[in-house]
Amino acid sequence: MMNHSSSQSQLQQQQQQQQQQEHKMSPTSKHYMVLLLITYFSLFVGSVSSTLLSKFYFIHKGSSIWVSTWVQSVGFPLLLLLIYLPHHLFKCTRRRPFTSFTPKLLLLSVFIGLMLGLNNFLFSWGTSYLPVSTASLLLSSQLAFNLILSIIIVKQKITFSNFNCVILLTLSSILLALSSNHDRPKDLTHAKYFIGFFSTIGAGLLFALYLPVMEMIYKKVYCYEMVIEMQLVMEMAATALATIGMAAGHGFSEMKKESEMVFDLGPKAYWLTLVFNMVTWQFAFMGTAGLVFLTTSLTGGICMTALMAANVLGGVLAYGDKLGGGKVVSTLLCVWGFCSYVYGMYVKMKEEEKNNNQSIQLPEQQMV
Repeated sequence: MMNHSSSQSQLQQQQQQQQQQEHKMSPTSKHYMVLLLITYFSLFVGSVSSTLLSKFYFIHKGSSIWVSTWVQSVGFPLLLLLIYLPHHLFKCTRRRPFTSFTPKLLLLSVFIGLMLGLNNFLFSWGTSYLPVSTASLLLSSQLAFNLILSIIIVKQKITFSNFNCVILLTLSSILLALSSNHDRPKDLTHAKYFIGFFSTIGAGLLFALYLPVMEMIYKKVYCYEMVIEMQLVMEMAATALATIGMAAGHGFSEMKKESEMVFDLGPKAYWLTLVFNMVTWQFAFMGTAGLVFLTTSLTGGICMTALMAANVLGGVLAYGDKLGGGKVVSTLLCVWGFCSYVYGMYVKMKEEEKNNNQSIQLPEQQMV
């Protein structure tokens, strides 16, 4: 009986190892590159759209910080489609959902989710007071902190391309913050401006911690499907935290009142704004998680910061934020830093591909 159970356990371990090998991707494979491009696109669309929609909510007399926090994670049921459809409907993977999802991984996901919920609250608090362009620039302050934490937590190696990129993007952030000092709305008090300022800085620093911690956890994750499953649990925890805040602050009872009597575009526009915001935040979070899993936490931080240029431009086009010379120079520095990092990644990938080809050719020559 014991031999039978032992052999069955060994068989399960072998099947699990086989699945892990099947799901591992080479950074030079076409499948990896396609998934990386989809992830970049998801991050771009989600980050820019969610930031603009969050500001849209507050511009049109929406006032609940908890509602803005709640919509960032309450769209988590959409992830169930990505988790279950590939296996049950499309039959494109043999792995069952939540296979190898251990209790330890569950607890880590819940803890990170609560941290994410706090980050969402600080982001909403800052966005409610600050112009989009100023908030986006302040969020980029996380990059230098992200580099330091990546070195400490995941032993990130410093290269010329990533160090140069961090310096340029940090200078861009400082320049933008200095040039945005006069960019406050007329009815915004100094107290509210400083609350928004420091809340946004806090959100950036918390996000900088979130990225390398996730990279460390993802080292124990062997496929993209598990990343989505972890993201689902994290957003459920973040939604639970936001729901408690909503209930304590009478947010649910005020949503109907706000849609009918406060939001100046009417109830239909109010609910559409919240629904679209839910969807775009899912794009943003999955783009971030996928990028950290496929590359590094530093790459995720750099891409998020580089999107600052798109957010600044979006704020100018959509809401008429002022575009002074300082913001133009800041945006150019941002683009320059990001391009230098992308070029460094391209050179590194080419070197890895060359080394892989040489390692394959060497045994063939020995056999001959």
